[in-house]
Amino acid sequence: MPKTRKISRAPRTTANNNADDNAVSTTNPKIEEAEDTVSGVKRSSSLSEEASMSTTRSLPLLICSIGNPGSTYANTLHSAGHTVIQRLADKLNFPPFKKDRAHGNGLLTHGFAPSGAPWTLWQSTSYMNVSGAGVAAAYRAWSRDLPDGEGRLVVVHDELEKPLGSVNLKTTQGASAKGHNGLKSIKSSIGSVPFDRIGVGIGRPVSRDSDEVARYVLRKMTPNERETIGNAVDDIVSKLEQVH
Repeated sequence: MPKTRKISRAPRTTANNNADDNAVSTTNPKIEEAEDTVSGVKRSSSLSEEASMSTTRSLPLLICSIGNPGSTYANTLHSAGHTVIQRLADKLNFPPFKKDRAHGNGLLTHGFAPSGAPWTLWQSTSYMNVSGAGVAAAYRAWSRDLPDGEGRLVVVHDELEKPLGSVNLKTTQGASAKGHNGLKSIKSSIGSVPFDRIGVGIGRPVSRDSDEVARYVLRKMTPNERETIGNAVDDIVSKLEQVH
């Protein structure tokens, strides 16, 4: 029977140990390069996100409400813009409105938005159909000390046929006034100045007769209607914060 031969293993030398240790501790250059690339992408992405966040900021706003003046027309549906801008001033703890001749003889107050941006609130003291001249004068006075492109004009108005208390922001320039005489007056008075619009829904009467519609928009709000429209203020703040 043949003898089985033992296979002897060579003793592990110090040199081999060192070689093994070096093999473990040495970093693969390709891996290093890949890690640097990934790290670089992460750093670049982070910087890009920071830059994007820094460029998105709220602008100073001139927020103008239009309606009809005096106690006769106070809290009518057609003056819903005045109702919500008063509620907005109360919510933000702005000082009381004061008449300001330099700003189109309108009622003026100002303070800061939740975002920290300066907001100026202005109420027209003209009749709806001729409110454009006052808005234009207020904008000229307000924007005089602002760098070009820094401020934004927003007009708050009633919006027929929209659900009561709904809030609609329109930033498209040149959009149709849809028969709203106040918006028509502003567009003809302010020229090429861009402005955004916030429409506050006031519903619509069943009849489409023009006299019925006129009676509807000029009537006083019921307590429930006034509360519903006033409660739109949170949505209005949210929409205003979107204006950039």
